[in-house]
Amino acid sequence: MRDNGSGAGAEDWTKRFVQHPMREAVLGELHARPFHALVTPRTVIHYAFMSTAETAAEDRARLAARCEARGLPKPGPNTRHMVLKLGEAALRWETHAEFTTYSFDMPPPKDGVDPLPALFGKDFQPPGPLIVACRLELVHDDVPLKERLAGFDPASLAVSLVAGGRALIATDFKPNDHGRTDILVVDTGMFPQEPGSTAQRLLEIETYRTMALLGLPETQRLTPVIRRIESELSSITERIRMSSDLEQNRHLLADLTGLAADLEAATATTGYRFGASRAYFEIVRARLDVIDEKALDGYVTWSVFLNRRLLPAMRTIQATDSGQSELAAKLARAAELLRTRVDVELERQNKALLETMNRRGRIQLRMQQTVEGLSVAAISYYVIGLVSYLAKTVTFINHSVDPEAVTAAAVLPVVLLVWLMVRRIRRAFEGPGHAEE
Repeated sequence: MRDNGSGAGAEDWTKRFVQHPMREAVLGELHARPFHALVTPRTVIHYAFMSTAETAAEDRARLAARCEARGLPKPGPNTRHMVLKLGEAALRWETHAEFTTYSFDMPPPKDGVDPLPALFGKDFQPPGPLIVACRLELVHDDVPLKERLAGFDPASLAVSLVAGGRALIATDFKPNDHGRTDILVVDTGMFPQEPGSTAQRLLEIETYRTMALLGLPETQRLTPVIRRIESELSSITERIRMSSDLEQNRHLLADLTGLAADLEAATATTGYRFGASRAYFEIVRARLDVIDEKALDGYVTWSVFLNRRLLPAMRTIQATDSGQSELAAKLARAAELLRTRVDVELERQNKALLETMNRRGRIQLRMQQTVEGLSVAAISYYVIGLVSYLAKTVTFINHSVDPEAVTAAAVLPVVLLVWLMVRRIRRAFEGPGHAEE
């Protein structure tokens, strides 16, 4: 039993709690796109236009202006789905991640008038390029099947029984003279809720199988680029094996970096496109599982036809996606190997340079020590000369002083003092903590 909180003294505790900002959106997602009820016979014209977040917002604003001008409920700034009643017809509008759909259902028109310009005028501005156009006819089982299927291409015609055998669906997946894919749904006794849900799922299959194939042109564009880069990488790898010179390795590393940049530029947008293709294909398979097809003698089912045509394309997309990822990994490994070789070569050169500097340092030290010894000798020579002159001067005053004896006696003290003085000066320039050679 559903609790509506109407009991005596009942208190809605949930309103007292702080609500998560995404709670309402998450709870409403399950009910965001309910099935639109249809009554046989009915015609549905379905369009899907590629759109971005900006163009979808602009389209929503234009739709709101049209609704307001006609006194109809208008979509809010965050509305992603709505159904508008337009007399005997209805418009179902939806915005998705990268496309926006307009679906019109109406009693079967007798004049073949397209409802889009009839409802919005010839100045209708779509949110982007047209990607899907489809016409679904929901009819009673009052005409022989062969007559119903006469307008389809037998080479690609797919026919299935769905809804427990209470309906038959048929299409050839080809655009007609008006550029729309025709889908036929023959109601042989469906329950009241089944026509709307069946029609919506079939339109989703048509939309998502088209969107899934958008990745295939990307593979065709990317395949020559991948082959070229693989060929050049093979050549560079061979040159890496043969090269030993640092300058050659640097040139090879520049070539590898250029290849990586080429691959990145070529695959900048494919990651999203390939992932979207896989997701759309999974939605197609899920919708095919839900409609629970049963084969009709003499015809292939929708599942068999779509798997036969879509699976090779999806495998090509998957192979290209895997190929570009593997190629990027190969480029990264080759570049890392080459950087390692360059680093090792640089370290070897740096080691040789340091050894050369050490040898020069030792030579300079020996030369310095030699010059230092010569300086001591030269300074001592001049000082002893001064002592000799001084001793000769004293001799004139005191004849008992022998100048040669005084000079000889001063040699060792003078040399020692000069050596100590030079040593002290050297230590002052070398600074504290210097390890003596």
